[in-house]
Amino acid sequence: MTDPTLAADEAARAAANAFQSQSLTADETTLKLLFTEARTHYGWQDRDVGEGTLRSLYEIAKMGPTSMNQQPMRVVFVRSSDAKDRLEPALFEANRPKMRTAPVTAIIAYDLNFWEELPKLFPPNPGAQDIFKNNATAAQVNAFRNGTLQGAYFMLAARAVGLDVGAMSGFDNAKVDDEFFHGTSVKSNFLVNLGYADTSKIFRRLPRMDYDEVCETI
Repeated sequence: MTDPTLAADEAARAAANAFQSQSLTADETTLKLLFTEARTHYGWQDRDVGEGTLRSLYEIAKMGPTSMNQQPMRVVFVRSSDAKDRLEPALFEANRPKMRTAPVTAIIAYDLNFWEELPKLFPPNPGAQDIFKNNATAAQVNAFRNGTLQGAYFMLAARAVGLDVGAMSGFDNAKVDDEFFHGTSVKSNFLVNLGYADTSKIFRRLPRMDYDEVCETI
């Protein structure tokens, strides 16, 4: 009888080899959509973002690689007026109108107890959760690192499904945690406004560092 795990591994290798053999690269339009022409937005059209779009966004974002397939990111989509009322007091004054006018604001958070899911998410190592179960420092470092990485995937996925993005860190994390995650192992990381941008609110693109300023080959 064929071992189903071995068969699944062989099928995965065959699929990866077939995909690699296509030698695909992103076209110019895709690069513009995700990086070179995409902007951080501060104003929003009065246009709804459907639940299906948010689901599609997550289904793309969850495929990004993380260490040991850890998936600590947790997301609260703040859409209703009541939910915005709860979030607003935690925001710096300048960020409140950005959140209020956005169709959706995602609270990107991470679960310190992500390791509880590792038996399901990382079956190649049945004892993976033991690395973090009694080591709060390792759990926190990995939850924050991989949760942040997933948050970056989340923003790219949002652009991929046609949404505009405005990430924000100007808020009181402790207040958000108390309001939305009280009594849980989940902690807020940053916020992402989602919707269809009012482009009249953007300004000139700010400079980036050049390759020779930040990169070296050794």
